[in-house]
Amino acid sequence: MRVTQSMLSNNLLRNLSNSYAKLGKVQEQINTGKKVTRPSDDPVVAMKGIALRTQLNNVEQYSRNIGEAHNWLDTTDDTLDKVNSALQRANELMVQASSDTYTATDRNSINSELQQLRAHIQDLANTQIGERYIFSGTKTTTAPFADGKFAAVDEAFEKPIEIEVFDGISMKINTTPIKLFNEIDQMFKDIDGSINSSSGEQLSKHISTIQDRMNKLTNTRADIGARQNRVELMDSRLQSQEIIATKRMSENEDVDYEKAIVQMTTQESIHRAALSVGASIIQPTLVDFLR
Repeated sequence: MRVTQSMLSNNLLRNLSNSYAKLGKVQEQINTGKKVTRPSDDPVVAMKGIALRTQLNNVEQYSRNIGEAHNWLDTTDDTLDKVNSALQRANELMVQASSDTYTATDRNSINSELQQLRAHIQDLANTQIGERYIFSGTKTTTAPFADGKFAAVDEAFEKPIEIEVFDGISMKINTTPIKLFNEIDQMFKDIDGSINSSSGEQLSKHISTIQDRMNKLTNTRADIGARQNRVELMDSRLQSQEIIATKRMSENEDVDYEKAIVQMTTQESIHRAALSVGASIIQPTLVDFLR
């Protein structure tokens, strides 16, 4: 087959074009810091990168959910701790009121403080996170205590609110002590109706009632504490997953700068050689002789 000048020129241009493309790809990798900038560069790396990025996005969403769980559980525990403090003070006051040395005036003063504690607990029952009442079950827009009374216990006030904290793992983040709040409020109401008409021995029965409510509250807080511990464990697990996913994504997508720079230097040398060879094999034209 006869090799013409035109064939040599076309081959040279094609080879130079390929050389430019390879050099441009390496330069783009160095500039972006990524092995691929489009799926066609390496479909396997691109698909793996999509899967890893999806995994990382899921971990970040679960981390946000964990933050929400922390918020609910910590706020709930703090609120019930204040309720417990109010009951402890009520217990101290009833111990004083049950003494027969106390006069009616003394007991009226004690009852005034007891009823203030009652109002304080009613306020605590209406604790909110944002616009949501944390002790209303799934009725988060309905206050547990309204119009001078606690809501009646129903299915909605006892329903759990769950949040997904890991793939396929959900946790209850709310607490539903509406029944206990009703019992505590009724206890204060009974004390109010009997403190001025009962003997010290009769009033001492209220002390047992207060302690019973405190025991129930302690059991409720123990459950919250157990869930807080689990949330901490899930948070630690998510942090580990985030580190692992980020590392794998970096290994999959990030360019090895040392290797890329060596490739670029090599490709530049090849490209210069191609230009040099091309210049020597292209025959001079008649115009070159006329000059």
